[in-house]
Amino acid sequence: MIRVIVFLVLLAALALGLSWLADRPGELVLTWQGLRIETSLLVGLAGLIGAFVVLLIIWTALRFIFRLPSLVALTTRARRRARGYAALSRGMIAAAAGDPRYAMRATREAEKLIGEDPLTLLLRAQTAQLEGDRRTAETTFSRMVERPETRLLGLRGLHAEAARRGDDHAAHLYAQQAHRIAPLGWAGEALLDWHVRRSEWRQALDIVETSRAQKATKREHADRQRAVLLTAQARDGADRDPEGALRQAREALKLAPGLVPAAVIAGGLLSRRNDLRKASRLLEAAWRMQAHPDLAQAYVNLRPGDAARERLTRAEHLAALNPRDVESAFALARAALEAREFGKARAALAPLLAAGETRPTRRLCLLMADLEETEHGPRSGALREWLARAARAPRDPAWIADGVISDRWEPASPVTGKLDAFHWAVPQDQLAAQDERLSLESMSDDESEEVLEAIAPPIAVIEATATPVEAPVLTPVAPEPPPSTPEPAAPAPTPAPAPPRIVAPRAPLQALYPMPHSADDPGPPRDPEASATRLPFA
Repeated sequence: MIRVIVFLVLLAALALGLSWLADRPGELVLTWQGLRIETSLLVGLAGLIGAFVVLLIIWTALRFIFRLPSLVALTTRARRRARGYAALSRGMIAAAAGDPRYAMRATREAEKLIGEDPLTLLLRAQTAQLEGDRRTAETTFSRMVERPETRLLGLRGLHAEAARRGDDHAAHLYAQQAHRIAPLGWAGEALLDWHVRRSEWRQALDIVETSRAQKATKREHADRQRAVLLTAQARDGADRDPEGALRQAREALKLAPGLVPAAVIAGGLLSRRNDLRKASRLLEAAWRMQAHPDLAQAYVNLRPGDAARERLTRAEHLAALNPRDVESAFALARAALEAREFGKARAALAPLLAAGETRPTRRLCLLMADLEETEHGPRSGALREWLARAARAPRDPAWIADGVISDRWEPASPVTGKLDAFHWAVPQDQLAAQDERLSLESMSDDESEEVLEAIAPPIAVIEATATPVEAPVLTPVAPEPPPSTPEPAAPAPTPAPAPPRIVAPRAPLQALYPMPHSADDPGPPRDPEASATRLPFA
């Protein structure tokens, strides 16, 4: 709108000027070499403007004629560049699609048309990696490092190639050089893994701080990494510098309140300096967030030298803070067992045993076995039952990282060296049959053998035709004969047993707890040849 108004104003001013000149005519007289030209003012101005336009046209034509070769060259270069970038696009698409032959052909065409462009170098490196030509890829990435605009990309490519061939030192140097130029995410992670694998917690903390300050990583992720590193520092320095380790553990809890190892370390250090009240509050707060056996052990044994009754009282208080959690029942039952309060121990474990839809875990079976052995002695039949059930029971939660099960928490994975890889979860059981409702009675002999081989039982399965020995506690699970097949009549009161048929499992055998038996309880025989019947236990 403003431009329209300005144009109208200028047009009005021009019209007023021309009307003013028309109202005041004048004469122009030009004398040149005896030639005299007389005309009016308006005609003279029109002739002057016309001469200027003619000169401008002649100058433009001459200028175009002189610049014609350069214009032709510029048009040719633009056309070649367009064709080169089209080939570059086709090469990128082919490399992403996994077609190395077409990608290499497009790379050569792009290099021929546009030369050594940053994108052509990238396409050359990607094509070499796709073909497995590591030497060409490293050479191309080295040429990228020499150019300022592609230096970081070249360093990342050289880092990836060094890591691929197993040269950790060279990969570390490339990542360190890239981190000095700009704190990129990949460089920070590479340096962090390098220091974590060598337990250099202070240097790893510096890397995390730099990445967080430059916003290369998210704040929550950086806080979690700092908490894990501080916990690792506190664990390693608990004996050398208890006060410093306590400060580090408390700072880790502020950054990650649910970090169980930090709470255990802080509680233990507070207990060592006889500050039991603060230690109790710290462990209780962590227990409310997540009930964990490490927290229960640290809380129950908070003060060394306490009697079993005092530990039981402390376990009861801890269980009251989180009464519906399974770990509360385990902590209370273990403390009651040590105090020889067998009734309280059984009452604590009763809800876990009453859950009909879930099988007792291995830790529950072993705890019941300890209870039976402590209360009734090592020759109890129930003891042997719980030990047998523990051999086939589902696993309990444990510290897991990259397929490794550890008894204690570690700051990094022992396989990959990744920070904060351990998590508390139930290991994946490799047994195919975990459900006790699986029955072999309706299967034929061949089908039952296939199932037994698939589930890999921990003991050899022995099938016999003799009458099994009745046991008051143990329950046989061997398949019975099909209903359609009648049982053969016994020719004599004491028939001779047929030789047993042993089906050995293909999977590696697991360790089995020994099962002693008393005189009044025959139980399974120790010698396989002493009897023709051996019962597999569920």
